Amino acid sequence: MPDAISVTVNGTAVRVPLNSTALVAILMSRASSPARFVRRSLSGEPRGPLCAMGICFECRATINNQRHSRTCLILCAPGMDIRTDD
Repeated sequence: MPDAISVTVNGTAVRVPLNSTALVAILMSRASSPARFVRRSLSGEPRGPLCAMGICFECRATINNQRHSRTCLILCAPGMDIRTDD
């Protein structure tokens, strides 16, 4: 993948195209899995991106130790640590 960078999603390295959002990295990390959700609600229900423009907050994850980050708005940077399991 030319012009790609590497980020970590839940401890696994993922290569994403340059200028991808953290949401893209999460979805790419689960591409081979039938479960394409971003996180689980407090009651355990799978939650996925809804608006993809930062309004609904369904795509929240922990990015570089910053909890409740809206992954659809944040561009990936080399070495970024994304956690959906926090």
